[in-house]
Amino acid sequence: MPETSTKYFGSVEYGEHDVLLFPSGLPAFEDETEFLLMEPPANAPLVFLQSLKQPGLCFLTLPIQTVDPDYHLDIAPEDLPVLGFDSAEALRVSEPLTCLAVLTVAENGDITANLLAPVVIHRKRQRGVQAVRIDSAYSHNHPLTAPAGAPREEICS
Repeated sequence: MPETSTKYFGSVEYGEHDVLLFPSGLPAFEDETEFLLMEPPANAPLVFLQSLKQPGLCFLTLPIQTVDPDYHLDIAPEDLPVLGFDSAEALRVSEPLTCLAVLTVAENGDITANLLAPVVIHRKRQRGVQAVRIDSAYSHNHPLTAPAGAPREEICS
């Protein structure tokens, strides 16, 4: 069984069926095309997107419904074939799709979620894209923590 070294999870064994292929990589990480989803129960609902190429590259994400239960998925036509779809007509955030919001933690501790460009994964085909929306219906820095000066009740703990 293949094994990879990671900065945050140590050595991890995985099967070839566990590898997620992002044919075009992710924006700003175009050379990163293979990832593992790490979902430690102790950290639920957090999902870690671990690069197979760089041990220190691991994206912290949340299922999009955790951030916005009414999220409306919109995928550009050029991304549909990567996921194995001909049209966006029946696409919804549900099986077999996993839709993740990439999180950013600022130096001051504020946490935001990127709802403008979610990571969309077809779990059965093990293929994914970062689906950058062409509209501005959502923000790339949707706050998950209280604004500065407000009481800090963390949504994500």
